[in-house]
Amino acid sequence: MLRLVLPKGSLERATLELFSAADLAVSRSSDVEYRATIADPRIAEVRILRPQEIPVYVADGLFDLGITGRDWVEERGSDVVSLGELTYSKATASPIRVVLAVAESSPFTSRADLAKHPGRLRVSTEYPALTTRALAEIGVAADVSLSYGATEAKVPDIADCVVEITETGRALRAAGLRIIDTLLVSRTELIANPAAAAEPGKRHAMGQILTLLQGTLEAREKVLVKLNVPGDRLDSVIAALPSLRAPTVSELSGDGGYAVETVVPKAEINTLIPALKDRGATDILELALSKIVH
Repeated sequence: MLRLVLPKGSLERATLELFSAADLAVSRSSDVEYRATIADPRIAEVRILRPQEIPVYVADGLFDLGITGRDWVEERGSDVVSLGELTYSKATASPIRVVLAVAESSPFTSRADLAKHPGRLRVSTEYPALTTRALAEIGVAADVSLSYGATEAKVPDIADCVVEITETGRALRAAGLRIIDTLLVSRTELIANPAAAAEPGKRHAMGQILTLLQGTLEAREKVLVKLNVPGDRLDSVIAALPSLRAPTVSELSGDGGYAVETVVPKAEINTLIPALKDRGATDILELALSKIVH
């Protein structure tokens, strides 16, 4: 029976949607409730807390299992076991980047350039530990201040540069900032307490939870395609099919040709279906997938 902690805040909605799609729906009395339940015999307790705190609580053994970003694991320096990456973030399937940004008018073009700054560098960030380590690597003397939000608005009056997270860089550009270095590429991860992960029963249950979550995420990027094709066009149709493995081909009764089905990337389906029709495929079906488990 696992004690699970999930992230509150920007990752909250995407995480709850993922768990619901993975048949691990999270139930709570209201959207602001910190305690929740999952109707699954492997999960005894669920809390929803800030992702910044989750690595510490998992490392300390308050929870067996948690979801947070690699950025917060690195920032807090927590001793946790990473069970695997989960390819989602607050808005996309792309990772976030922890970046170093300066004013657009700044002469600096790289992290190494900051060593040329006269006096002590003023840095504002939500990641003071990670930032201090990154600047120490290049010998920069800096006053690193913890930011409680609106970090990008602090250049140039309050800070010379900022260390901030971004998915696209759009908000930083809108604030007149320019990225000069990426300190960390961070994905969401399923992390575990080392002692809990060492218990065979708990580790097996953790692996099963991870299988459901990763299988659900992979299915979001794929669709199942089913079609019929005359025998003399089969090779041409199969040649056009991208697939996880060789497509399944079944002979139709009465010398009616073949039925073909395979899983393909969702991003390619808009060009694939017309191409299959051009090659002689008929009765083409595109079906959504819930999970893909290898």
